[in-house]
Amino acid sequence: MAGRILITLVRSMHGRPEKHRRVLRGMGLTKMHKTVELEDTPAIRGMANKVSHLVRVEEKA
Repeated sequence: MAGRILITLVRSMHGRPEKHRRVLRGMGLTKMHKTVELEDTPAIRGMANKVSHLVRVEEKA
């Protein structure tokens, strides 16, 4: 899992618990439809799983 992944915020963080907002900010997602490219590590995967209902995760080719 040494590759890269693209994570896009597809649902608003408005009205979500503070824990979810912190996870999104920690990944660099602050606005709707913003995409960030991150290392594919277990920590990042865990963060993405916590907010999987708010983000779209894609493998970078």
